[in-house]
Amino acid sequence: MVSRKPPTDDVTDADLSVGQPSSWAAGVPGVLHALEPAIAQLGLGRTVKLLTSLNQKDGFDCMSCAWPDPDHRKVAEFCENGAKAVTWEATPVLVPSSFWAEHTIDDLLDKSEYWLGMQGRLTEPVYRAAGSDHYRPVSWDRAFEIIAAKLRALDSPDQASFYTSGRTSNEAAFLYQLFVRAYGTNNLPDCSNMCHESTGTAMSEVVGIGKSTIAYDDFEHADLVIVLGQNPGTNHPRMLTALEDAKRNGARIVAVNPLPEAGLRRYRNPQRVSGIVGRGTDIADQFLQIRLGGDMALLQAVSKRVLAAEAAAPGTVLDRAFIDEYCSGFEAFVAAMAEVDDDEVLLATGLGLDEIDELTDAYINADRVIITWAMGITQHKKAVDTIKEIINLLLLRGNIGRPGAGASPIRGHSNVQGDRTMGIWERMPDRFLDALAAEFSFEPPRGHGVDSVNGIHAMERGDIRFWMGMGGNLVAAISDTGLAEKAMRGTEMTVQVSTKLNRSHAVIGDEALILPTLGRTEIDIQASGPQFVSVEDTVCSVHGSHGQVPPVAPGLLSEVAIVSRLAAATLGQSMPIDWAAFADDYDLIRDSVSRIVPGFEYYNARIRTRDGFVLPNGPRDSRTFPTATGKAMLTVNTLEHVERPDGTLLLQTVRSHDQYNTTIYSLNDRYRGIRKGREVIFINPLDLEELGLADGTSVDVSTVWDDDIERVLRGYRAVAYPSARGCAAAYFPEANVLVPLASTAEGSNTPVSKAVLVRVTAAVG
Repeated sequence: MVSRKPPTDDVTDADLSVGQPSSWAAGVPGVLHALEPAIAQLGLGRTVKLLTSLNQKDGFDCMSCAWPDPDHRKVAEFCENGAKAVTWEATPVLVPSSFWAEHTIDDLLDKSEYWLGMQGRLTEPVYRAAGSDHYRPVSWDRAFEIIAAKLRALDSPDQASFYTSGRTSNEAAFLYQLFVRAYGTNNLPDCSNMCHESTGTAMSEVVGIGKSTIAYDDFEHADLVIVLGQNPGTNHPRMLTALEDAKRNGARIVAVNPLPEAGLRRYRNPQRVSGIVGRGTDIADQFLQIRLGGDMALLQAVSKRVLAAEAAAPGTVLDRAFIDEYCSGFEAFVAAMAEVDDDEVLLATGLGLDEIDELTDAYINADRVIITWAMGITQHKKAVDTIKEIINLLLLRGNIGRPGAGASPIRGHSNVQGDRTMGIWERMPDRFLDALAAEFSFEPPRGHGVDSVNGIHAMERGDIRFWMGMGGNLVAAISDTGLAEKAMRGTEMTVQVSTKLNRSHAVIGDEALILPTLGRTEIDIQASGPQFVSVEDTVCSVHGSHGQVPPVAPGLLSEVAIVSRLAAATLGQSMPIDWAAFADDYDLIRDSVSRIVPGFEYYNARIRTRDGFVLPNGPRDSRTFPTATGKAMLTVNTLEHVERPDGTLLLQTVRSHDQYNTTIYSLNDRYRGIRKGREVIFINPLDLEELGLADGTSVDVSTVWDDDIERVLRGYRAVAYPSARGCAAAYFPEANVLVPLASTAEGSNTPVSKAVLVRVTAAVG
């Protein structure tokens, strides 16, 4: 194992440089950027062992996204960012015991996310006592004793909140929600509240399931793929291979995005000769550079034109047999689309009529259409209605429930979809709670709990006094950073289960604990022998994940073991649940899941097959739609144009290429031409000119919102960039400070991070 020292000093933007954005993604540079840090930090042997096991049928599942795996897998079944995620987790750099004496809480607060993560793996529980300015190492027994005492001392279980990150396995997630509900609350917010909650809300209403209605192989059978609000080249690069395969089979691809992303322009597949020495594959046949917030208007305009084409040539455009048998609400939808105003559409989208007509023609001429989207759609005020419009357009030509067609939300976190399936939700339905009660002989709480945003509000009011996070970095990931941090500091205790340091370890309650855990790369040995876990990907496929290398340090506990021991310490013998047995043998957890969660029958047998298994999906499998009407629902949604007064811009938060959620791998974003810095705002050159600013100007970015809170980023560098007119972009999570906590999507309560009204002015001082 090769060791290296973590940085002793934090890194700033002093050496920031800006170059030209890239016109293509991956290729040889992608390979080098993946392998060079891995070999340097892990050594050649450990690198080969881990990367050749990554996303393999007998290996471990990548923690960097939920992109599905093909049936026939390559030796290198990973992308650049997947390799970086493995390197990040499996690093031999460890946080020593001396670190906690050397660094106060205030010292950690002054460090960047990048510096904190670079300090290495956490290896021992640490406790910050009330009034202390340091964490100090404690034993596992003492840590659980401290937490259990606090939980038992609360006036009500609802004064505690239990957050979950999408990296948590099915087994850990199921046990976690069981403990929380046995304790007595449904306060189970998770990272999905901030990303695809809008998807689940919309799709559950109109098709009866909040998940993708396609399988992996559908991409290669599609005639048209519409990619909305999504940057696969950075956020799930393996998707580019699926898009390339679709193109090679004759599909047309349309990209809809305010930014021209390199991966959607051209892909140089490093596993093809053409990607190494040739040009690669041009991905998008049409690029619609849409104004932020204009997606709903675009979808309505296309649907209006599809209906007009049917009226002009009855029986030749719509799939009337599908609509008549499987859909409700058609007549009302037709009437509503007739009222769509093209002038309003053009204002909302910033597009031309010819561009909209071209997309319409592509849709009408395609027999099999997939529409895929991510957070560029889900984090708008009208996100839920926009996703309903996606479904409306698909339904018009029967593009759900047949090969090569369907709705494809792409989850950005490895098992966030599986966690929800396992019960990590503040509003699980009664049928799940009834099954839980029958299995474990206790009555789960029925009142709805708090989601991530409402949890912050509850902390602010003093209603939540205890907060625990199973992974993640909530204070960095949530909107309105200043308000969120103040609320978190108002709690009496915070507890976090983590592999590495992040900002949330420094923004804490009166008392705080950090509990280190095994990573997904590591072998998990329990009393009954080696254990494995399972995850659910974005197309509802469940498969095993087997750690491959020994833990980086002795004494680390798995997430399952941590939850088991905490539950036993907190609840004792108050109910007939053998927590220790679950930690000793994960098969027992899966046995319980098989009796509670539909689709998981014979879980232990099926998860041991090399391919795992696929969960039932009514819309995809049988055109069965468990909605209020028993059919897929065409809905009428009111278009609301996002106003932009003179002198303002609409801001979206984005990831850099060297980033996974709030984890920063480096200060570079080579596809956008940024090196050694993150404090930048991307603005169209014409907008810079209108604002009286120049490329490279130091600027202050402030939110326009109707309250008395100042939300501002100071001293950012303005970067002239080919963004849509009137739109700007800045990096997440730093720009979360600009997103008001009260600004959330209608119906899903997801933070609106994709159309934040801001003013950009020359920096003061």
